[in-house]
Amino acid sequence: MLTTLAIALFTAAALPAQTGSAADGSASDELIVPAEGRTLEEFRWIKRPVVVFADNPADPRYVQQMQYITERADALLERDVVVITDTDPAARTAIREALRPREFMLVLIAKDGSRILRKPFPWSVRELTRSIDKLPARQQEVRDSRMEPG
Repeated sequence: MLTTLAIALFTAAALPAQTGSAADGSASDELIVPAEGRTLEEFRWIKRPVVVFADNPADPRYVQQMQYITERADALLERDVVVITDTDPAARTAIREALRPREFMLVLIAKDGSRILRKPFPWSVRELTRSIDKLPARQQEVRDSRMEPG
């Protein structure tokens, strides 16, 4: 169990470096970003935030959620998802203040800023992508991509 926890934490910590960052220093090209210093407004109409809260990065639910995310990062990137993590309640980030989680919580937010779902337990990427794929904006994106030449 401890080995699995260590591997999951290492994988979650290593992924942001692997996904790269934009030249201007923004998080627009990263999958996983910390909540510190960020607001939900900066992602409006650009990304679909999936916010993962926990009271501690060792919370087994947080570890499991991040494992789900890192195992299927490609499916989330394809859907313009940014995963925002916040594991320090004492930091009182703007995102934590806006969403007011209790212990572990997962929140899916649409590109328009509306909150699609809140879950008090980990959700697989398959479940997340199914919820995203039902959104009208995502369905339009799929239709638009089919019409592009090449």
